Amino acid sequence: MEPVEPIAQSSRADALEAAAGIAQRIATNVERAVKVPADVLRHVLVALIAEGHVLVEDYPGVGKTALARALAQSIDCRFTRVQGTADLLPADVVGVNVFDPHEQRFEFRPGPIFANIVLVDEINRASPKTQSGLLECMGERRVTVDGETRDLERPFLVLATQNPIEYEGTYPLPEAQVDRFMVQVALGYPSAEDEAGMLADHEAGDRVLELGAVVTRGQVLRAQDAAKQVHAARALRDYIVALLAQTRADPRVELGASPRAGLMLLRASKANAALEGREFALPDDVQALAQAVLAHRIVTAPEAADTTRAQVVADALERTPAR
Repeated sequence: MEPVEPIAQSSRADALEAAAGIAQRIATNVERAVKVPADVLRHVLVALIAEGHVLVEDYPGVGKTALARALAQSIDCRFTRVQGTADLLPADVVGVNVFDPHEQRFEFRPGPIFANIVLVDEINRASPKTQSGLLECMGERRVTVDGETRDLERPFLVLATQNPIEYEGTYPLPEAQVDRFMVQVALGYPSAEDEAGMLADHEAGDRVLELGAVVTRGQVLRAQDAAKQVHAARALRDYIVALLAQTRADPRVELGASPRAGLMLLRASKANAALEGREFALPDDVQALAQAVLAHRIVTAPEAADTTRAQVVADALERTPAR
């Protein structure tokens, strides 16, 4: 395991510059194989550096799984994939104790969650019981099986994909599960030019398989540690709290953004600043990430059927003065 040294005060600027360079190398590598909107890729990288998790919701065939695979191929770390199905069990994800008759003892066999980047493909096709098995892993970066707790190694990123909930055979994620994801993004359909380019690039095979690692696990850890050192002023924290309060006070909202949402937004804002090489976070960082971090956590009231979650966040941003 590559050691990660703490960041000294004198080298903070260098560490932030290195973090920005790491993100750029990953982005450039991913774009060699997958056509991804720039803001979506940025949000995924912010979540990686902020030690959050990503939920990608979109229709089949638009590149959700390819994005996760390309990200994993770009980093020299362990990658696993879990395919969401109705018969998937929690033990299939976190692992199980198996009795060894020769040694006369139980031996723990870790599940695919014991990796650095975990792709949970079509998470909403797994049963609610299996979905809930991810709560501790994502929230606390550890796994408890038969009363014994095991830590998960950093970096740890769950990148889950799901089809829109209207699709047959899907189970809507409960609010507690959705709240564990730092950002939710959607890829959308590519432009005609990008789609024609994709057909030309991929007609001979899967371009993702050709990608090699461009950063090491240790470099990602140093970038994550650098992001934690980014300064967030009291005024910025107050701005985030006021923004959350606006979502809760909106009469069209049944469930507003949680305190965890505010913490995620702060961490994401600091990571965004780090990826620009800045030692301090700004209201601009909050505003750039508010939709991706907050919208999926909001539940609109039944009588506000014409109101979207994005509209609620947009209105909250408009009503909340930057501090």
